[in-house]
Amino acid sequence: MTSHLEAVSGLRPKVRRAIIMVLDIVMVLIAVALSLALSQSRLSFEAFSPAGFACWASIIVLSHLLFRYCGLYNTVWRFASTPDFFNILKSCGILTVTLYCVSLVVRSFQPVAGLNERQFIVFFLVSFTIISAPRIFYRFLRDGASWRILSRGTGKTSIKRAMFVGKLSEADVIIRFTRTAQPAEYSIVGILAIENGAPEGTRIQGVPVVAIRPRLVEALEEYAKGTASLDLLIFGSGAEHEIEEYSELVRVARHGDIAVVQFSGLSQLGQEGKLVLDAVEMETILRRSTVPSDIKRIGAFVGGKRVLVTGGAGSIGRTLVKRSLELGADAVLVVDNSEFGIFQLSQYIDEQHHDRLKVRIADVADRRQITRVVSEFKPDIIFHAAALKHVPLLEENWDSAIQTNVFGTLVCAEVAARCGVAQFVLVSSDKAVDPSSVLGITKRAAEQIVSALHGTPPSDPGGRRPATKFIAVRFGNVFGSNGSVATIFQSQIEAGGPVTITDRRMTRYFMTVAEAVDLVIMSAADAASRPSGEDYAVYMLDMGKPVPILEVAETMIRMSGKSPYTDIPIRFTGIRPGEKLHETLHGEDEELVELGISKIFGLSTDVVEWSDVQVALAALQQSMKNQGKAASLAVLAGLDRAKKARGSTDQRAIPKTAGQAT
Repeated sequence: MTSHLEAVSGLRPKVRRAIIMVLDIVMVLIAVALSLALSQSRLSFEAFSPAGFACWASIIVLSHLLFRYCGLYNTVWRFASTPDFFNILKSCGILTVTLYCVSLVVRSFQPVAGLNERQFIVFFLVSFTIISAPRIFYRFLRDGASWRILSRGTGKTSIKRAMFVGKLSEADVIIRFTRTAQPAEYSIVGILAIENGAPEGTRIQGVPVVAIRPRLVEALEEYAKGTASLDLLIFGSGAEHEIEEYSELVRVARHGDIAVVQFSGLSQLGQEGKLVLDAVEMETILRRSTVPSDIKRIGAFVGGKRVLVTGGAGSIGRTLVKRSLELGADAVLVVDNSEFGIFQLSQYIDEQHHDRLKVRIADVADRRQITRVVSEFKPDIIFHAAALKHVPLLEENWDSAIQTNVFGTLVCAEVAARCGVAQFVLVSSDKAVDPSSVLGITKRAAEQIVSALHGTPPSDPGGRRPATKFIAVRFGNVFGSNGSVATIFQSQIEAGGPVTITDRRMTRYFMTVAEAVDLVIMSAADAASRPSGEDYAVYMLDMGKPVPILEVAETMIRMSGKSPYTDIPIRFTGIRPGEKLHETLHGEDEELVELGISKIFGLSTDVVEWSDVQVALAALQQSMKNQGKAASLAVLAGLDRAKKARGSTDQRAIPKTAGQAT
């Protein structure tokens, strides 16, 4: 059957149309014969007499012209829908009325026995049925639904039984595509509707609505009792914001070994179309509202540019790399000192982008290596994401932290200036605000280096070229990043516990990696569009409200299908060196300025003179040679005390056109 179907599909459009026209004529003639036979009519003239042939010829010409006029042959029947079949109904109705009127005219001149209104009513019903049937059957075969039904019956294919949770409109789309996908992967066996317009027992394309609010959790528990009855739970897009029981539904599903995914769109349309189902991550479970990206603006900023990403094998870095490629960057160069990380990055990036992806294994603090890399690649934008970030580890390895976070930033920034890179963007951290750890102190110093270069006049002998614009973008934790609490908790839960938390009062800001990256790019785009003297050295992302770490742990345990404190113990270890109970995104001496961009603020802040930075870094190098941790950190802390008076350089001239945030 498939080979015949492919043969028909492979015919030229004109040939296929001719075949359909001939088939319709045959069907009309069959409809005439059936209407007479079913109504047991006896015509007063022979079917194959000259009068009979004239009658059949008139019907053929009339029906053909009418069908062409009504547009029956302008439809691609593999995509036929309700309006197309209504068109057939209309055409058959007009043909029936026309033939009836002609018969009245003929009978006024020549009486014809055995012909009355009953035959025409039967003709209308029969003609519509047999003209529609081949088209329905063709679409049935072309979509593959018939073979899906047969394959389900034989049990030779492995199809996951799925429950859908969400809106009925999305359920309709998902059911249709699961039935037509090649090969078949999913079969929707029930719908948990979040709308009240579909009472239990109603059906969408034959799939029953098994429950509506507030019985969603109860209904899913009934299915979860037998794991063989359900393999997958599919949430509709945005369901985490619309369903109060979202977390509980995820918990019930995972407790019953039912995989949980979320519908986010279609990979392509037509017969080969596939559903895009994303794993339900922690950022989805905690229901942090994300901001839609201004794709047009960030695409215009990155498109056609050459982008260099330091630390490109890390969580933020690799997402910056992938996003830049997706937005149309001419080429993206990754600089990282992790060979395995770069190998993993190559697996993470789609093959279609590999021709524009370049990698270099290099240390960001090695001036010779970075100079050669930047000189050869000639980037338009540098995203400096390379950094050491683990708070307790850096308390012991303070010298490595200073070397990478401080001198690595200095080297990359100065090389960018000397090579005339248009823009240098430092990925900073909320740990830089009122720092209490080695990580915070080094990230604060990195911000000060970038801020000082931002305010350095182009005429400075050792400064940057006029085209280079320096900014830092500050934000908090991201879900799923290397070493984040989400990944640590997950591994502890999988090991059976205990989940370790430093303090039950501890809170942190969280943001999705994808959202953070888009906002970093948007910040860079905003800085690039502002004239010198009216831009900001530091941008800050709005992270929303801080989330208790204990709540994150308890939620993750429940999502794994277990109970906190009972199945998975939670142990409090006490605050480690350098850690804070609560992080802040800006200091008391920093003023937030609204930019008219959702989730992004400019920071009006004091800036250290570049000459003071140079003096401090020289002293820092000497302290590190002497292996003096206290002296080295004291030098970095002293940078905060060597600030220019507020209101000078680039910050004073910034107009607060969009108002100020508190």
